[in-house]
Amino acid sequence: MLDSIYGATASGLLYALMALGVYITFRILDFPDLTVDGSYATGGAITAVMITQGYNPIFATLAAFAGGLVAGACTGLLHTKGKVNGLLAGILMMIALYSINIRIMGKPNTSMVNMDTLLSPIMKPIGLFILVAGISVIIVKLLLDAFLHTDIGLALRATGDNDKMIRSLGANTDRTKILGISLSNGLVAVSGSLIAQQSGFADTSMGVGIIVIGLASVIIGEAILGARTVFIATLAVVLGSIVYRIVVALALRNKLFPASDLRLVTALIVIVALVVPYVRRVMRQKKVARKRTMELMASVLPGKGGNA
Repeated sequence: MLDSIYGATASGLLYALMALGVYITFRILDFPDLTVDGSYATGGAITAVMITQGYNPIFATLAAFAGGLVAGACTGLLHTKGKVNGLLAGILMMIALYSINIRIMGKPNTSMVNMDTLLSPIMKPIGLFILVAGISVIIVKLLLDAFLHTDIGLALRATGDNDKMIRSLGANTDRTKILGISLSNGLVAVSGSLIAQQSGFADTSMGVGIIVIGLASVIIGEAILGARTVFIATLAVVLGSIVYRIVVALALRNKLFPASDLRLVTALIVIVALVVPYVRRVMRQKKVARKRTMELMASVLPGKGGNA
C-alpha cells in the first residue's frame, strides 16, 4: 500500500502543473476551456519526438511549454476575435489538436523507453523523485502567485470576476483572456511532457478526460483548504492533485474496481467532491436558520407573557 501511495504522490505532483493550468481558466477566468485535453497530449508529443531525435530533454520540455502556449492562444483568438463561444472554441481546438498531435509524431504514439529524459536522474529512489518534483512544483506555484499579484495578473483576475467592469476602466480584456488561456495550456503541456517522460511514451489519446482530473484536483483542494487568498488557492490545487491520485490509487486496489474502471472512479470522486460541500453548506444554512428562529421565538414569547 505504501508503494501505491508513494507512486500516487509522485504522479500527483506532475499532474499538479496541469491542475494549476485548469485553475487559471476554471477559477480565475471562469472560462470552460476544453483545449487542455488536446494540449496535454501536444506537450507529450513534442517532447517524445524531440527526445527520440536527440534533443536535450530540457529543451524538449520548454518546446512543449511553447506548444501549449500556441494552442491556448489559438483558442483565445477564436473566442475573443472570432467571437466563437468559449466552450465551442475549446472543443474545436481539442479536435484539431488530435490530428496535429498525430502529425507531430507521425504516428499515434512514440516510445522513449531506455532514453535519457529530464526525469531519468531522479527516478530512483522514489523519495528523491518526490522531493525534487515537490520543490519544482512549489517554485512554479510561487511564480504563478507572484504573477497573479502583478498589474497584468490583477487584470487577469478582474477579467474573470467582471469583464464588463474592467473593460469600462480601459483594460483590454481580449488580451488578458488570450494570455490567461495561453498560460493555462502552457502549464498543461508541461505536465503532459513530464508524464510522458515518466511513463516512457506519448500517445495521442493520453489527454482524454484530463480536464476532469484537473477539475477534480481544484474542487478537492478547495474543499480541504478553501480559497481565501491566491496563495492558499494555488496550494489547495497542488494538494488536491496529490489527494486525488492517492484516492484513485487506493480505490483501484479494491477488488470492487478493476483498472478498467479508472474513468468511473474519476467521475465518482468529482461527484462526491461537488455534492459533499453543497450538502454541508445547505445543512449549515438550515442550522443557522433554525437557530435564528429559536432566538426570535424566545424574544417574542416572553413579551407576550408580560403583556398578558
